[in-house]
Amino acid sequence: MTLDEVEGAVGRTSVSAWIDVTQAMIDAFADATGDRQFIHIDPVRAAATPFGTTIAHGFLTLSLLPRLMAETPDLPTVSDATMHVNYGGNRVRFLAPIPSGARIRAHSRLLSFEQKRPGQYQSTAEVTIEIEGQEKPAMLAEWITRIFV
Repeated sequence: MTLDEVEGAVGRTSVSAWIDVTQAMIDAFADATGDRQFIHIDPVRAAATPFGTTIAHGFLTLSLLPRLMAETPDLPTVSDATMHVNYGGNRVRFLAPIPSGARIRAHSRLLSFEQKRPGQYQSTAEVTIEIEGQEKPAMLAEWITRIFV
């Protein structure tokens, strides 16, 4: 999309493909971060909790945003950008646990797109992470990206 087309897409919602949140993914995240709490990595102990199974880390969910956005075919993005850089987030909330083996997808609504300086733009999107078959979303956040053209 051109800059004008992205600006015109403010308010539009795009939906990503589904991705599987596997136990192997959760275990790898636990290894990478050192967060090895049993609710994430021990299926036997986790089965005795109110969750009934192991669950994904909240920060694993947050870290999947780039992948989910990459798997959103109609996501408003500047096609001739030289790079996109994660700039931060606002109001991140983990609303429901993602059980190991669940599928998730992102609903992304472009809230704003503005020029910050010559050749540099900022987009802010409200992202809701849906868990297949569940009414309550896993996460709600505003995700900010800097785009360099």
